[in-house]
Amino acid sequence: SYCSALREIFETAGYTVNMNTSPSLRKFNERYYFSGKYISDEQLHDLLIEVEKINHGKNITFHEFICACFFLEASRNKSDLNILESGLFFRLDASNVLEQNIASVVMPIGIDHKDFLKEGTIDEIVYEKCSHLLDGSKIFVSEQKNDVLKKIKKNIVNNSSEKIIFGENYNYKKKAKGFIYKDKLGEMNLPLPNLLGDFQISNISTAIAAARNLDQFKIAEPHIKEAITKIRSEGRLQNITQGKLRKYVSKNNVILIDGAHNLLAASEIKKYLETLDAKRKIFMILGMMANKEHKEFIKIFKDRVYSIVTLNIPNQNNFIKKEKLSTIAQSCGITSKTGSSIKSALKNIAKENENAIILCTGSLYFVGEILNLN
Repeated sequence: SYCSALREIFETAGYTVNMNTSPSLRKFNERYYFSGKYISDEQLHDLLIEVEKINHGKNITFHEFICACFFLEASRNKSDLNILESGLFFRLDASNVLEQNIASVVMPIGIDHKDFLKEGTIDEIVYEKCSHLLDGSKIFVSEQKNDVLKKIKKNIVNNSSEKIIFGENYNYKKKAKGFIYKDKLGEMNLPLPNLLGDFQISNISTAIAAARNLDQFKIAEPHIKEAITKIRSEGRLQNITQGKLRKYVSKNNVILIDGAHNLLAASEIKKYLETLDAKRKIFMILGMMANKEHKEFIKIFKDRVYSIVTLNIPNQNNFIKKEKLSTIAQSCGITSKTGSSIKSALKNIAKENENAIILCTGSLYFVGEILNLN
């Protein structure tokens, strides 16, 4: 969401952008965005073949390989800005090969991917994400929990980059029909973004902070006002209002999808669900990967979700089996059963309650499959 918002601001101001994100939702091409468009199948094919030849059969991980592809193509593409989403924990990530950048951005940090760590603590995660950020540029730190912010500050205290921190150097305040953004350059009265959930206002405020405080670019208030109402971002509290899946539910059913798979994201979705009509039942369709905090994730929704249908994630290997996931949901005190497919789960929920809100969540891979079906 942050990368998409930043891209939209710069493009609205007339700059060209390359962007690399991971994972892709619906199509592998989504990882590679160059000068205003996603890479074509033909270009992608040629790029993969070229990098494979250059690698000459040496050992290389999947993520190293796809990062090399981005860097090669971006080096040939004279865009004004490269937005690079680093993978997992940054310090040892394949994207961490640059010697210089114009900014590093630290988005909200929570517990995730514990299987890659020795102890799986928040201290380890903050160290991996923040201890090796590049010197001599700018570091933007988004809205964080207080204890996490203290740990981030400790990790970057000796970094020579200028620190621009939420709550200290920039801030936002939500209003009924918009929000106020404020930093050292002044205050802006802005419309609500076209993304659901208050957490998106926080994400977008960090994008605004970066856009306004990078001296190499000229970003004006009208660019920001226009950009934040047309952000292209899929799979984050997305309301499915049209497409093939709508024919399996009633006109009153709401289908929401979100690729949340960790506790921080689950908490943000729960906050959004609490803003909806309390009389409407919320049914969850859930698919998750095996290495997640399943019980803790589901427990967050205990007081708001009426029942859960668990599914295997199509076209993936490392998912938690739906039977096991359903048992975990039941142990959290939520009625749960397994389903045979996304279509049948939607049909059965709509048959049971034609006014229900249906939330499909648990994994970006799962949400990608739903988008493709739609």
